[in-house]
Amino acid sequence: MAVKTAGARLEAQWRDILSVHARTMCEIDRVLHPHGLGASDFEVLDILASESAREGDQCRVQNLVGRVHLSQSALSRLIGRLEKDGLVERSVCAEDRRGVWVTLTRRGRELHGEVLPLQRAVLERMLTAAPGRS
Repeated sequence: MAVKTAGARLEAQWRDILSVHARTMCEIDRVLHPHGLGASDFEVLDILASESAREGDQCRVQNLVGRVHLSQSALSRLIGRLEKDGLVERSVCAEDRRGVWVTLTRRGRELHGEVLPLQRAVLERMLTAAPGRS
């Protein structure tokens, strides 16, 4: 059996990370689907809930861009869907008309609280499993 090179080990490690990520995202999608959410929807709600402790607190959309693994246009569309579903509200920043604020609605905050244990259970199950298993 050939000894793995450092490059081959890094490549295998990277593929394991991608595999765990893909399986975890699929599982989050599966458990949140009955609640009308996907994994990316949840990520936005979760960040907003952690960034805005009180109802009515706002977050700049630009602050979400680097934290959610979506392009700016895909994030904008996702926020539009969440707004249509009554989970967030958007408003234009008065100081910088190019900026957009997003606020978690009461309904969004309640749904986040309802599904948070489901998402965390998936993370616990998927991330504590042995590599290559789940």
